[in-house]
Amino acid sequence: METLAGLLEDIPDDLAREAVTHASWVERRSDSWERLAFLGDVVLGLAVSSDIYPRFPHFGAGRLTKLRAQAVSRGACAEVARDLGLAERVLAAAPPGRDASGLVRSDRILASVCEAVIGAAYLTFGFERVAPAVIAAYSAQVEEALSHPVDFKSVLQERLARRGEIVAYRIESEQGPPHDRSFVAVAEVAGAALGRGEGKTKKAAEQEAALEALGGEQGVRGEDRLLVDPADEDAG
Repeated sequence: METLAGLLEDIPDDLAREAVTHASWVERRSDSWERLAFLGDVVLGLAVSSDIYPRFPHFGAGRLTKLRAQAVSRGACAEVARDLGLAERVLAAAPPGRDASGLVRSDRILASVCEAVIGAAYLTFGFERVAPAVIAAYSAQVEEALSHPVDFKSVLQERLARRGEIVAYRIESEQGPPHDRSFVAVAEVAGAALGRGEGKTKKAAEQEAALEALGGEQGVRGEDRLLVDPADEDAG
């Protein structure tokens, strides 16, 4: 089976260079990794979804969403990027006189570069060839998410705490007989709703509400502008 690292070696030079080029290094932002990362994000999500959907037929949509969100999170993508040696590629691509060491210390940057590489691989080889390589590259991330699921309520509270805000959860409704109840929870800050979630228990509904407040997968990746961790802003 082909690996993502192997596919990276066969991506055309101009596309491979674009995947590790920061927007501040080029006159046109379209020549940087940003557009490729947008595309790679979709390919990554679909590849992992196509892997976990048949593997866990007893998982509901909510649990599958949380598993995927954690498996392709910012930290997970940054770890894969390091395994692929993408930090070194970014450093090598920096223009003369530009120090990219600050960029490659950022998980947010490395995650974007990893997505850009996936996007470049997709444009070069197509989904059917790229998907197995992506699934293999993220297999450890999926297993980690299964063994140590993220507490999205804690993630949300930590990010809000940096802004001096506190999240509260309100059970908006509950339906069904006692043996088959369904709850809808709302995550609020100062009375304003940030996210809404449904679950078979109040805690499960609150977790779903926290995930939505984080912006779904994008928020967990750290790209959501409302809840982004300011410590992870890139160094330009």
